[in-house]
Amino acid sequence: MGLRQMAGLSHSPSSAKGKLLSPAFERILAQLIEGITLQMPEIDTISYKEFCGNMEGLALKIPDRLQDEEKQELIRGILREFERYHSFSEIALRERLSAWRTLTSKLLAELLVRLGIDPASADAAQMTRRVASLLTGEEIHAFLVLLADFLRVSKVDGQAVRSSPHKVADRTMANDNASGLRGGGAAVEHVKKIIDQGGQGFVVLFQLGLLDVIGERFGMEAIQDSLMAVAAFLTSSLRNDDAIYHWSDSSLLAVLQTPSTEHILSAAMRRIVDNNRDISIQIGGRTVMLRIPLEFDMISIGTLNSAEDLNKLSPVRAAKM
Repeated sequence: MGLRQMAGLSHSPSSAKGKLLSPAFERILAQLIEGITLQMPEIDTISYKEFCGNMEGLALKIPDRLQDEEKQELIRGILREFERYHSFSEIALRERLSAWRTLTSKLLAELLVRLGIDPASADAAQMTRRVASLLTGEEIHAFLVLLADFLRVSKVDGQAVRSSPHKVADRTMANDNASGLRGGGAAVEHVKKIIDQGGQGFVVLFQLGLLDVIGERFGMEAIQDSLMAVAAFLTSSLRNDDAIYHWSDSSLLAVLQTPSTEHILSAAMRRIVDNNRDISIQIGGRTVMLRIPLEFDMISIGTLNSAEDLNKLSPVRAAKM
């Protein structure tokens, strides 16, 4: 029997002279607790359980000296108050969330302008759009990590780039790195074979952003997990006959043997980068959602004097935003 049904028992044929024949007040109280549990919004699970426990204790202290009619009216009044609170709480939470999102977006845009960053630029627009959709504590924390790195800008050759110490070159042939891919030495050998055979194609250097901030916040293991997740994403996004290698601790290199034009291939790589999604990594037993920004630099194999020219590639080139 629900709380509403109990509140209407006085209109039942089984009642006489405004008296409830059944159930006993203890059962009414149990149903009241059930109704409270159903009506209250579970905004935070821990607080919600604590609230229900406290309410049960308070309900047991209600004096059992009221007439049945008075008990009915008490139940109706409590039910109305909790329904009203439930409705007002949901409206207030929606309005508060919308207001905070609007305010945060405006403040972020104003901050970017004061720093000389165009809020309409691709990278900045992505940040302002994302801040307007944050919901959980984990999402907000992950955004703060990304924002901290976005605002930490240095100047290299007049270009704004993300500074990162994780650019140690990998020129080995082995696959004993965090990405699980073969090292850059294998990439050089692959390109050498293409050149020797007169083949056509491109080398694409993918640069992973924000790894320095992720490392500072979560440690080296988080960097390795992020690199592995991005490597898996790129591997699944490229063609089966394309090859991808571990180039450095913050970059991956793909070798694409194809007769496609640079314009067509660049558009394809841009679609892959734009489809980059949040990744999940485990930090201290909890799941953290992160999005690793990707940028790429594409070089035609035909412009290389030799495969060893690949060793001159600088991660800074791919890091330009």
